[in-house]
Amino acid sequence: MRRVLVFPGGTEIGLEIHGSLRHCRNVELHAAGADVWSHARYVFRDYHVVADVGEECWHEQLQDLCRRMQIDYIYPAHDDVIVALARQPQGLPVIIAPSREACEITRSKRATYDALRGIVDVPELYEPDDGFDAFPVFIKPDRGQGARGAKRIDSQQALELAILETRDPIVCEYLPGAEYTVDCFSCQEQGLLFAQARRRKVTRNGISVNSVTVDLPEAWDWAVRIQRKLGLRGAWFFQLKRAGNGSCKLLEVAPRIAGAMAVHRVCGVNFPLLSILEREGGSLRICRNKGQVEVSRSLSNRYRHQISFDEVIVDLDDTLIISGRVNVQLVAFLFNCVNVGKRTVLLTRHAGDLSATLRKHRLSELFDQIIHVSDGTKKSAHVAPQRAIFVDDSFSERMDMMSVHGIPSFDCSMLELLSGQAENLWFDEAR
Repeated sequence: MRRVLVFPGGTEIGLEIHGSLRHCRNVELHAAGADVWSHARYVFRDYHVVADVGEECWHEQLQDLCRRMQIDYIYPAHDDVIVALARQPQGLPVIIAPSREACEITRSKRATYDALRGIVDVPELYEPDDGFDAFPVFIKPDRGQGARGAKRIDSQQALELAILETRDPIVCEYLPGAEYTVDCFSCQEQGLLFAQARRRKVTRNGISVNSVTVDLPEAWDWAVRIQRKLGLRGAWFFQLKRAGNGSCKLLEVAPRIAGAMAVHRVCGVNFPLLSILEREGGSLRICRNKGQVEVSRSLSNRYRHQISFDEVIVDLDDTLIISGRVNVQLVAFLFNCVNVGKRTVLLTRHAGDLSATLRKHRLSELFDQIIHVSDGTKKSAHVAPQRAIFVDDSFSERMDMMSVHGIPSFDCSMLELLSGQAENLWFDEAR
């Protein structure tokens, strides 16, 4: 079993690593991060508090956690954490990142441009305190991320103000064209194995929320040149943008997972898993399904609640089967209940042949008990639940069940409370 710690777990990077590895054989995922709100607390099996890398005690706390949890691999999931781990790897398990030199160079845009100038096309840089008439220009922090502090500048006055407001600014030529990310994977022994572009169609807060795979002629050649110069291994990516004349110029290189790498993961390229396998040695191959894929990303909801139960009582018509189709959200929840030994009960007034209906929809073996109510009485009269929940589309049936037995009751619109937690249900039971 490979024990993998994602640090910090709540970033878009960390959540993509979770999405990539959560169903992989022989991988046990854990998350760590600062003692703050983090979405990782809702999706990972567990969340361990470790000080931010800006605090003096972080390294000792991380060492202690890895020792106690017998962690095999650390997956850094933030640009600053990548550099911090590269600088202080002592006493830690295998860190999924390239050399310290590569991490240091790629953390600085200026250093990246200096290292790759003449190897690939990089933007023209201007000295911030020089007066010039090359507007518009673009200003951004040298070590920024998520497009924070990056903006187009149209005048000398605006530039002077932006320089004061931007930490360690770099000023470069404005690139007005389409923006691309090239997701890459390379092995220390085999070299570059994958490089495929996606166009960043919509970006919010620096995160690509709408990307589509595209054929970019220069992608492979650029990836080979960058990889050879920087010695990158495992998963990494670079971003480029079209200039006014249509040519592409480099924006940045990052030696890590990107959140929108999911668009290639679903085609067969599991970057986090491949990066672990690369560390373990041996020859690797990549098999990718053909065709264009587009991804649209949005916020997802996860919940904590105080509902505890041993039994699920569920209705059939308009609840488990809606308009002749199985409610897959509810079925997923029920199967997760089965996984942890919770009892499942079907309580229905179905007017047709119940056995035939269950067989037709492949539901015959799902329930521990089936209660078919045919005498017109209330459903509450046919059960004696103790620690149970009730799922039914009927408001009157839910009200009656709550009044008679005092158990939590849900309709399909409320299932999100339970289903958002369903995939981790067995983890909660194990705690």
